[in-house]
Amino acid sequence: MDTTPAPRGRFAFLIHPRTDPSEDLALINPVLGLIPGRVVEKAMRKLPLKPWVHSTITAADRPDEVLGDVIALPLTPTMLLGDDRALIARRVDQAIDLAVARGATVLGLGALTAPATAGGAKLRRRTDIGVTNGNAYTAAATAAAVERIAAGMTKPPVVALVGANGSVGTAVARVLGATGVAEELVLVGRTPAALAALAGDLGATWSTEMTACRRADVVVLMTSAVGAVLTADHLKLGAVVLDDTQPRNSSPALASERPDVTILDGGVVATPGLVRTGHGIGLPATSSFACLAESSLLALADHRGHGTIGRPSLEQVARVRELSERFGHLGFGLAEPTSFGEPVTVRGWTGPARREAPATIPDGAVA
Repeated sequence: MDTTPAPRGRFAFLIHPRTDPSEDLALINPVLGLIPGRVVEKAMRKLPLKPWVHSTITAADRPDEVLGDVIALPLTPTMLLGDDRALIARRVDQAIDLAVARGATVLGLGALTAPATAGGAKLRRRTDIGVTNGNAYTAAATAAAVERIAAGMTKPPVVALVGANGSVGTAVARVLGATGVAEELVLVGRTPAALAALAGDLGATWSTEMTACRRADVVVLMTSAVGAVLTADHLKLGAVVLDDTQPRNSSPALASERPDVTILDGGVVATPGLVRTGHGIGLPATSSFACLAESSLLALADHRGHGTIGRPSLEQVARVRELSERFGHLGFGLAEPTSFGEPVTVRGWTGPARREAPATIPDGAVA
């Protein structure tokens, strides 16, 4: 019997400092965290900085083989969403060149590198590496999390999807529309024509206003913005918020203002079989962002060519689910729920009931 291990590829995954670059630099060296964020961003704009290898990943079943690298870009969220497209393109290309030089066959786009490259569409020209924005697995994980949350509610919830006409949002809307887990889907976004078309397909309602979230039992954030877009007056009493965004579009202050609301970290999957060495990515060692996990799954399967570009299809979502089952011995699955990195209990997800809503309505809440 042939016992030769199946061939695997190698991935690279792009990240960047989040809203306050000093916080992420502190993960590399505490001294760097003392530099004010505005000074860091100015240096990133003016100095000829290049991407660097932030950490390296191996699979537990083949610990002597490097499976992938996490490569950090000297670009802040403000820069990635700004007007200096030439600078963004140059540094992304430098990161890809570094990835290829290190043997990568798959490139994953983390956080705002995906919207900055039109969901990877601007990188189709790179024929030396396959590109994936990771949104297929992000959509699969998000839909699974909503199903878990809904399982703990007394009746099917009204679910608001913020960023519903985006890459992840469209796929999540279609998956949830097919499962029928929600009493009603409320699609919230910026593009009326796209929202109306998607809502028509799914029998959903739509709005371009965040106030449409006030009717929702569950609010899912899938936006690409710098800073918080969700405020206390957008939420009904006892709502559950699933924040899929990096950098985050919900604020810890919201949890203080609205103790009746549960804010959950979205887009996170369990990956205990992936071992990271080097600097952290803001998650426990046993977890990964779903987009990173998708990159690793494609490498494990020795996938060649581009993966998820632009909006993921339902077929791509199903394919990445199949791969997570195929490599289930490495522990791929939905991570246990957390809120701003801290473990929480969610009825239907972890078993016992979550905190009951207070008897009085907080300021800004909608009963």
